[in-house]
Amino acid sequence: MTNISIAEYKAKYAKPRRKSKHRVSVKKERVMSEGEATLVQHLKSYNIEFQAEFQFNPERKWRADFYIVGSNVLIEVEGGIWSNGRHTRGKGYIADMEKYNSAQKLGYSVYRYSTEQVKSGKAIDEIRRLIG
Repeated sequence: MTNISIAEYKAKYAKPRRKSKHRVSVKKERVMSEGEATLVQHLKSYNIEFQAEFQFNPERKWRADFYIVGSNVLIEVEGGIWSNGRHTRGKGYIADMEKYNSAQKLGYSVYRYSTEQVKSGKAIDEIRRLIG
């Protein structure tokens, strides 16, 4: 039995791996949360005109979950409240504050609801009072 080095073994027996010259970028499509999907149903059932994923600041890529057309009202459905999600961890919380403050500087009123508040009907009741 003869001993060969790993380099010799790879050169003799291993199949060469193809290396991709370009990295393929796959941008994932955003999936709507349960709270957002529920709020869409509520808004439609009351014929409230809205725009989902509304970019409110032309200088940043920030988007609000919903913009109520004909008003200056932005709605955010906050997820991950109890699961240590993005909105409740330090970095995400600070980023959210910057985003919401920017919206208010631009003249929007920002209303935030949890998924539970949307599912219970509290969110749509408040939205209807706001625009009614």
